[in-house]
Amino acid sequence: MKKFTILFLLFACFGAKAQTVDVLIKNGHVIDPKNKIDAIMDVSIIGNKISEVAPKITKTAKKTIDATGLYVVPGLIDIHGHHYFGTEKDKYLSDSYTALPPDGFTFRSGVTAVVDAGGSGWRNFLDFKDQAFENSKTRMFAFLNIVGSGMSGGATEQNLADMDPKLTAMAAKKYSKEIVGIKLAHYIGSDWTPTDRAVEAGRLANIPVMIDFGSADPLLSWDILLLQKLRPGDILTHCFGQTGGRMHVVENGKVQAYATEAQKRGVIFDVGHGGGSFMFSQAVPAIQQGFKPNSISTDLHTGSMNAGMKDMSNIMSKLMNIGLTLNEVIVMSTWTPAQIIKKTELGHLSVGALADVAIFSVDKGNFGFVDVGGNKVMGDKKLTCQLTLLDGNVVWDLNGLSAPLYK
Repeated sequence: MKKFTILFLLFACFGAKAQTVDVLIKNGHVIDPKNKIDAIMDVSIIGNKISEVAPKITKTAKKTIDATGLYVVPGLIDIHGHHYFGTEKDKYLSDSYTALPPDGFTFRSGVTAVVDAGGSGWRNFLDFKDQAFENSKTRMFAFLNIVGSGMSGGATEQNLADMDPKLTAMAAKKYSKEIVGIKLAHYIGSDWTPTDRAVEAGRLANIPVMIDFGSADPLLSWDILLLQKLRPGDILTHCFGQTGGRMHVVENGKVQAYATEAQKRGVIFDVGHGGGSFMFSQAVPAIQQGFKPNSISTDLHTGSMNAGMKDMSNIMSKLMNIGLTLNEVIVMSTWTPAQIIKKTELGHLSVGALADVAIFSVDKGNFGFVDVGGNKVMGDKKLTCQLTLLDGNVVWDLNGLSAPLYK
C-alpha cells in the first residue's frame, strides 16, 4: 500500500510538471489591466481557457508562439459597431447594406468581441440573431434599439409610437445572454421623451443605456442629459464628435463642467469614432486638459471602414499619438468595456478565463492619422495586430508567428 501511495504521489508531481499545453506564448510583454500585470510573462492555454500566466513556463506545448518584443493583451472588445447586415433597401443599419459582418474587420485588429449598437429593436432582434450571431465567429452582443423596428433611418427612428420601454425590456430580459443594453440614436426633436423611454427600458431590464444624442433646434441641454437623465453606468457615445445641433465636451477650447461632473458620477464617455463622430478639435484639447474617454469603440459600418476610422487598432494608435498611453488604450479596449456591458468573463487573462488573446507590435515611424473632418495629425507610433486567438484558436496571424517554418 505504501509503495502504491509513493508511486501515485510521484506520478502526480512529475505528471503535472510534464503536462502538455495546447498553446504557449513565450516572452511577450503582458498587459492585463484587471490583474494588474504589466511585465514580460509567458501565457499558456489548454483547450479554450488560460491555464497559466507566469514569468517562465516550461511545459511542453503543441504550439509555441514567440512574442519577444511584442505586447500580449486580452482580446479587444468593441462596444459600438453595426453588424445587422443584410440586403434590404432603405433600411440603413437594420438588415441592410450599410452594416457589416464582423469577422472580416475584427480579428485583424485584435478584436474578439463586438456589440451591435442598436441595429435591431424588439420586433426584429430574433432575425438579427439568426442571421448574424449564428453566422459569425466573433463573439457578438447587442444594444437593443428603443425603436421597435431598429435603426432603419429617416422617419422610422423618429417614431415615438414605436418606442415602448416595456416591450423593449421584455425582449432584453428574454435574450439576456446576447442583449447587454438599450440604444437611443438619431432622434432630432427637442423632446426628452425618447431619452426617458430608453432609460426606463434600461431600468426595467437592469442594463445600461447608450445614447447617440441627435441634433435638435433648439438644442437639448447636455447638462440635463448627463446630470439628470443618464444614470451611472449609462453611456454617451461619440463623445468627441462635433456636429451642428448638439452640445459638445469641448466648447470654445475648454472642457465643459457638465462633462467632467458627469464622468465623476459614473456616466461612461465612449469614443464611437465612426464616419462622422471624431474630431481632433474635441479630442486633443479634452485629453490635454485631463478629460479622457472611458472606452474606445469604432462605430464600424460601410461609411467608416475606409475613412478616418479604419479599425480599432488605428483609433487606439491615434489616441496614443495625441496623449494617451499604451496602458490606457488597452484598458479602454478590454477590461473597462467588459465591465460596462457586464460581461466580466471577458477582457482579461485570468487563469480559467476564455483564451481570447491579441498580440500587438508597437511600430515606430512617421504615421498620419485622420479625423472625420479630414484633418491630420502626425505620430511616431502605431499599433499593429500581429496575431489574434479566439477560444485558444488562431484566427489572425499577420506574419506567421504561430506557423512552422517551411523547409
